[in-house]
Amino acid sequence: MPTEMVSPTPYPDVNALLKELLASVRAVLGRHFVGMYLDGSLTSGDFDQDSDVDFIVVTDEEVSTELFAALKAMHERLATLDTPWAIELEGSYIPQHALRRYDPACAMHPNIERGKGELLKMAHHDEGWVIHRAVLLERGIPLAGPAPQTLIDPISPNQLRQAMQAMLPAWAPKIVADAAQMAGHRGYQSFVVLSLCRVLYTLHYGAVVSKHAAARWAEEALGEQWAPLVERAWEGRSQGDSEAPPEDVSGTLSFARFALERCRQFELPADEGV
Repeated sequence: MPTEMVSPTPYPDVNALLKELLASVRAVLGRHFVGMYLDGSLTSGDFDQDSDVDFIVVTDEEVSTELFAALKAMHERLATLDTPWAIELEGSYIPQHALRRYDPACAMHPNIERGKGELLKMAHHDEGWVIHRAVLLERGIPLAGPAPQTLIDPISPNQLRQAMQAMLPAWAPKIVADAAQMAGHRGYQSFVVLSLCRVLYTLHYGAVVSKHAAARWAEEALGEQWAPLVERAWEGRSQGDSEAPPEDVSGTLSFARFALERCRQFELPADEGV
């Protein structure tokens, strides 16, 4: 049976925004609406004042040009609401067939990122997006719609590892190219470090954990060389657009090279299949 949660999170102000988002999405999509779900830190217990509000909307087919325009206008309106969470929404609109399993031929979907002035856009959802699918499958919070387990095929540990091995080599050059952006935006530099921790955790364990859990693991497991960088990255989440220390920018680039080498050398366990 379809479900609908009245208070999906412990935070009344976040719930109020999600209620408005759900009603607005339904009004725009009409019969094309399948369900709406929370993923990210809201599902792991690590949500705090520096988190974003991650959501996934499932549609019955690809979003048309007309519906995309209406959704874009809707998000522009929501961004003006009198709540600090209005510009922290981060989510995608995924057709049901593309959510069930990753298809590189069907990877362009509407997406909005957190931040002031961000607009809904068509974005490429690469192999790394299997992380969102895994979180949704394992612990996604339905706001409305069928249980997420009915919408997504099972994901094996090696499928998660393979996604990291495909995603990181494509992402690494972008990290290097974004060095100037990291220097002027400590929030982004922190995001890169914490995301790399998550990639390495998934590579080793074939499982998905929050950025916070991955950071704590990395501090213990990856050696003293990286622990201070990871610790400062977690602290830097709250410093947004402030400048990142030069040593942290260079350290992030070195950490990216380290992660890429680990990724290239990693051999999939033979007994887990794909």
